[in-house]
Amino acid sequence: MSTPIGVAVIGAGMAGRAHCAGYRSAPTLFDPPLPPIRYVAVVDADEAVAQDAATRYGFERAGTDWRELLTDDSVDVVSIVVANSLHREIAEALLDAGKHVLSEKPLADTLENARAMADAAAAHPELVTGTGFVYRRQPAVAAIRDLLRAELGEVSHFNGRYWCDYARSAQTPMAWRYKGRPGTGALADIGSHLIDLAEFVVGPLSHVSGAAFTTKVTERHLAAGTTYGHAKAQLTDVTEPVENDDVATFTAHFENGAVGTFSISRIAPGHANSLAFDLFAETGATKWDMDAPAEFSVIRNLRGDGYDGYNRVLVGPDHPYLKGGVPMDFPGVSFGVGDLFGFQARAFLEQVAGIDGGLPPVASFADGVRDLTIIDAVIRSAEQNGATVELPPHHAS
Repeated sequence: MSTPIGVAVIGAGMAGRAHCAGYRSAPTLFDPPLPPIRYVAVVDADEAVAQDAATRYGFERAGTDWRELLTDDSVDVVSIVVANSLHREIAEALLDAGKHVLSEKPLADTLENARAMADAAAAHPELVTGTGFVYRRQPAVAAIRDLLRAELGEVSHFNGRYWCDYARSAQTPMAWRYKGRPGTGALADIGSHLIDLAEFVVGPLSHVSGAAFTTKVTERHLAAGTTYGHAKAQLTDVTEPVENDDVATFTAHFENGAVGTFSISRIAPGHANSLAFDLFAETGATKWDMDAPAEFSVIRNLRGDGYDGYNRVLVGPDHPYLKGGVPMDFPGVSFGVGDLFGFQARAFLEQVAGIDGGLPPVASFADGVRDLTIIDAVIRSAEQNGATVELPPHHAS
């Protein structure tokens, strides 16, 4: 395939820039070679922000109206990286215009809108769609998933957390992340990643229970100018109420009989971006923490002789993604979240080009719907004082 693939990104904030950088690095990763990639446009409501991203990442132009992409024949692939409430309208329009769509997680602001997006994708089977669950691309996580299936046996307990401190200060300005009913805050923003990772590693959940939310920062100041990501800014005297959750916790059961415990916080001091889990199984155990992403710990072949304990494993080319995925691909050379966006972009572009490079496909829109189905169940559990809420069956990808 020699025809260039034209790429555009809608949203030039923190995650939007990660998508831009991911598309830029994708042709440098793995084999076989991709077709030529044309970096067409970056779109953002703030013209200066769009122009800055386009300049930094070598896109041909910047814009403020995503609708201009609909009639641009040079654009084939579009990432949607804006507020969750905007995803459905943009995705449906892009699909009707014949564009392949990669949407950031959560897939939408509500389960109803996510289902509508999945229906739109199903109506265009010739187009590739995906949900940006980028942590599936963590080499250590993928290695643990493979190890679990190969030898560790039945899982008894998954204990996962995603703790951040980006919302700890009341001086962090009001943004779309702090609007919406309980469950659309920390749970949807970062808990969506943890939920997807749990099913990706262990298997489908069967029901959730014991859900509880709390909000400690109850109002925030509006910013004096444009903000994006979690950056601080000059504040005005105008405040608005925070409508959703700072902390969310719940328990769950998996279809395979394992139990899960989940803890999510956006106000955890000292935890900038701490996604971690412990997993206990029939013949061993494993644990991983994104604070040290290039290593994990594992117990294998339990002998019960007093010497069973965790072995520290440095991630390297024997594990997924590292061989050919980073410039120095040997054990002990670390990598960051930014690299994962390159792995994800490469996989998505391979799907668009019809290339089999051996990479797992990007999570589907159906996976995005599943994630919001679980989030909705957690919300209903919290509304019913922790009641058990059953989940429909799901075949995790």
